[in-house]
Amino acid sequence: MTATTETPVTRKAPRPRADALRNRERIVAAAREMFTEFGPEVPLDEIARRAGVGNATVYRNFPDRDALVREVVCSVMDRTVRAAEQALSETGDAFEALERFAHTAADERISALCPMISSTFDQCHPDLDEARRRAESLVAQLMDRARAAGQLRGDVEYGDLMVGVAQLSRPPAGTACMNADRFVHRHIQLFLDGMRAPAPSVLPGTAVTVEDLRR
Repeated sequence: MTATTETPVTRKAPRPRADALRNRERIVAAAREMFTEFGPEVPLDEIARRAGVGNATVYRNFPDRDALVREVVCSVMDRTVRAAEQALSETGDAFEALERFAHTAADERISALCPMISSTFDQCHPDLDEARRRAESLVAQLMDRARAAGQLRGDVEYGDLMVGVAQLSRPPAGTACMNADRFVHRHIQLFLDGMRAPAPSVLPGTAVTVEDLRR
């Protein structure tokens, strides 16, 4: 009699329950709001309270503050990328997709959230690096396509776009954050119109690249 060899059964890891996923999403949404309002040092129990979950649920999903901050920043970058991808698929217009990216980035408070990267955790974490590379790659493609179509002036780069959005979505000194919100999209659109070709003027200095932003 010959022995039979049984094929080992590979068991898939159980998928998170729907309520667990909803809790995680509520935590990230509450953290994004509170980090924007109060900075990255806001107590985690306050985030739990706003999310409507217990402290244990927060720590079960995010073992420390750095993990939560990183998740918030990555989720914000992913949403801005999806907005640009959707605009491009709907219209095929690269400049319109750039506009959608910029306005979504303002709504997501990139100007308030991205500075937390350097002050709270490792900028080279794989999750953050992947989210950053997706955003940079998509925007570079959109800018190249818009430039090739004669829509985008030739003397601007990714860094110019991101610096402009960050500066214009940050409330001026002495201005209440919520009071400034009503002006943000107006001023960002003025800025975006200035990036259109043909260029009405010569810009001083040189285009700001991705590498310039990382120095």
